[in-house]
Amino acid sequence: MNLSKKIIKRHLVSGVMEVGQEIGLKIDQTLTQDATGTMAYLQFEAMGVPNVKTELSVSYIDHNTLQSGFENADDHKFLQTIAAKYGIIFSPAGTGICHQVHLERFGIPGKTLIGSDSHTPTGGGIGMLSFGAGGLDVACAMAGQPFYITMPKIVKVNLTGKLRPWVSAKDIILELLRLLSVKGGRGKIFEFAGEGVKTLSVPERATITNMGTELGATTTIFPSDEITKDFLKKQSRETVWIELAADKDAQYDEEINIDLNTLDPLIAMPHSPDNVKKVKELKGTKVDQVGIGSCTNSSLADMMLCAKVLKGKKISKDTSLVISPGSRQVMSMLAASGDLFDIIDAGARILECACGPCIGMGQAPKTKAVSLRTFNRNFEGRSGTKDAQVYLCSPEVALAAALTGEITDPCVYFQQKPEIKLPEKFYVNDGHFQMPAKDSLKVEIVRGPNIKPLPIFEKLNDTIKADVVLKVGDNISTDHILPAGAKILPLRSNLPAISEYTFASVDKDFVSRAKLSSNGVIIGADNYGQGSSREHAALAPRYLGIKAVLVKSFARIHLANLINFGIIPLTFADPLDYDKVKLGDKIEFSDIKNIIKNNKELIIKIDGKNIKLNYNFTDRQKEIIFAGGLLNWIKEGIK
Repeated sequence: MNLSKKIIKRHLVSGVMEVGQEIGLKIDQTLTQDATGTMAYLQFEAMGVPNVKTELSVSYIDHNTLQSGFENADDHKFLQTIAAKYGIIFSPAGTGICHQVHLERFGIPGKTLIGSDSHTPTGGGIGMLSFGAGGLDVACAMAGQPFYITMPKIVKVNLTGKLRPWVSAKDIILELLRLLSVKGGRGKIFEFAGEGVKTLSVPERATITNMGTELGATTTIFPSDEITKDFLKKQSRETVWIELAADKDAQYDEEINIDLNTLDPLIAMPHSPDNVKKVKELKGTKVDQVGIGSCTNSSLADMMLCAKVLKGKKISKDTSLVISPGSRQVMSMLAASGDLFDIIDAGARILECACGPCIGMGQAPKTKAVSLRTFNRNFEGRSGTKDAQVYLCSPEVALAAALTGEITDPCVYFQQKPEIKLPEKFYVNDGHFQMPAKDSLKVEIVRGPNIKPLPIFEKLNDTIKADVVLKVGDNISTDHILPAGAKILPLRSNLPAISEYTFASVDKDFVSRAKLSSNGVIIGADNYGQGSSREHAALAPRYLGIKAVLVKSFARIHLANLINFGIIPLTFADPLDYDKVKLGDKIEFSDIKNIIKNNKELIIKIDGKNIKLNYNFTDRQKEIIFAGGLLNWIKEGIK
């Protein structure tokens, strides 16, 4: 048996491990971050459960840390008090990025983890089976409910050889994106194996599992071996280590081979993580900004490399360099060792230990700037500047650009790569984490004026007369649907306010059209809803009256979020029918509940044309849609 199936088998509470079948998994740990957490905890509250039922749940503050108004600070206080009341560990602002900190202090090999952030698969770097999910799914897991997924294919990624100096783990995942695209991992778990695995540290493995999300993968995982044990020992947590690996004769659905010896430094061009080229093909491109950090590349090893390379040097006068360590632990160790001085002395700007510019929270580039970032996404406008040209790369490539002011192959520019020798023991100060209250009855939950009550959505009607209020193309991301950034993220707990920004970067008239219709339908193409796990990308359209989304194909998490909020996700039986539908067309769904309940053929008439639509819902998903959403279904007492 392969490693993924071993962990799934141990946590399976419903279904069978057959590809395409729905399975329910027991969840050991959950995490939330503040941009999605406030809504998740409002949903958890609505379930009436007195305390979380997981082994461990952590609430992180790492997204909305730019406090330009009262909204973020109010949300943080709400999250602090609700964590104290319901048995959740609270990680305050400045402690670090959720995935980095969870890997350091809480992750355990062989456990299951879901988080209300799409990059939760970072935990696969230490052998956890970790999934990104919508906040409502995380709330359900905290309430003791199983987490439901479609049993994926298991893909073996066989690594051979060893990376050359100045080639990094980031180049491995960029190579996979080059080979497979942002939709190539849909319905799949990528499990890494082979002799090359032994050459990669846990932070390097975590870089790969973190960005495996951009493949559209269900999750990504490495074995738990002696290297994992050494990492946990450095964190004074070796007692949680267990050895985990696939059996020698394990079977896989697919296999991919990557020879690490042959990889060159790679870079993802605007505006997609799979638009990958070799760095040397773009040499000489002028660079305005460089960002090193995010949950993908902000480990102590990454930061030490920055210090060693920058020591005694000065960055290019035409290039801004911003660096954000991933955790307070990393920042503290950099300060204690003197490495932080070398980074600052070279001219870098030090940001706090948070997501920051990765989610458009500050450091927006100038007009038409070229920005090289060690982050995981470069969707158009995500940086905060719509016409910025954002590239994704390794810290090695980013450092070369910061020093030269242009895209430069680090293998050519630098000489011998400095040796990064991590300390035997990392500095540990868990006093920053706030433990739950011993007497929860004494805790008063503090709610600021920006926190609005959950909306109540109606059940599905048998007949829906609707209008096509938007038509979009391929690879529409959740950033397109509901943008992030410093102006919009603070409204995550205020659904009426944040809904006004739905599809703001795509069609400025969408909101008014949707309100006017009250029963709207969105038409999309391939890989609709790729990107983050933000459930607001489903919640806001539902609030605006969207009843169904018709596309060629969906991204996994967004598909689940649509169902969770009672929007019917449907696909064109014939992809060519997408071209037959236009903005403003009238659609009638007649006897829709009976059709879906009994798995009948669904044919709708749009502008006089018959169009067949496909759907594939489990009985549980059908009941959720009929109830008007998952929260309604739970309140009805259906188990």
